[in-house]
Amino acid sequence: MKQLLKFQPILKDKIWGGEKLISLLNKKSNRKDIGESWEISDVEGDTSVVVNGKLSGKDLKQLILEFKSDLVGHKVYQHFGEKFPILIKFIDAKDALSIQLHPNDDLAKKRHNSFGKTEMWYVMQADKKANLIVGFQKEITSTEYLEHLKNKTLLDVLNVDEVNKGDVYFIPSGRVHAIGAGVLLAEIQQTSNITYRIYDWDRPNPDGTFRELHTEEAIDAIDYSAQNSYKSVYSKEENTPSEIVSCPYFTTNVLPIKGKISINHNNKDSFVIYMCVEGSVTFHYDNQTEKLEMGETILVPACIKAIEIFSEEKSELLEVYIK
Repeated sequence: MKQLLKFQPILKDKIWGGEKLISLLNKKSNRKDIGESWEISDVEGDTSVVVNGKLSGKDLKQLILEFKSDLVGHKVYQHFGEKFPILIKFIDAKDALSIQLHPNDDLAKKRHNSFGKTEMWYVMQADKKANLIVGFQKEITSTEYLEHLKNKTLLDVLNVDEVNKGDVYFIPSGRVHAIGAGVLLAEIQQTSNITYRIYDWDRPNPDGTFRELHTEEAIDAIDYSAQNSYKSVYSKEENTPSEIVSCPYFTTNVLPIKGKISINHNNKDSFVIYMCVEGSVTFHYDNQTEKLEMGETILVPACIKAIEIFSEEKSELLEVYIK
């Protein structure tokens, strides 16, 4: 298992998708409505396949079966077994996504035999006045919520933030949210594809039909509370990982890089994922070299503890693992 792992991106057409994943992140497709690039996935039917080194052609399920805790870490393997617990994406919203939320672990297990879905967003690029919907402006009741839904006035009670590059939002299960038009972001989430869509802007599919709404399922899954601010506050220090989000499902650090740094993961009992969100870097390990451009992702197995990362230009990585 002494190999840094790169995977073939899994590209997803979306009614709201655009061309930034191709034009800015260099994904390969002739389609014009690519909304998501699944970078590392163990979702059923969408398992990532290795594209580099001696393990090229093997998928993530095969790797966990073969290497177990060497790949994911002892604690992670004990807890999750042969299911990779994190789904890594880049998302391009040419148009707004539906207003939605995700159930917690208990509801998702009971209803869908799935993990719940807690996630986070890191804004990589945003057009002028582009926004994200996150949470309610003030606490409301389920009755008030249904009244606003019926009257198509849901936006009157939702929190809408204009966003810029580097903004971070943590979205625990139950929190209502939507990515607005013109936002390109990195998403880190639990391995789950369960979404409760509550409003879709009355937007028809190309064939004139409408996407399913999940009004009934959502009522007892929504967190109706409110916060003063939903944006995560964090600091950056060159060549040093700085924590931006930490929860039971994942921890994410931001790592601005210029020059060469040595990193040791002896204090982690987990795989470590790096997403390049700016510039480009080169990873060195045991005579292996892997270059990572903006919009690419690499997985460092748990058994690899010491790596070097080099960048000639100002670059930035997200570092993701499980505590």
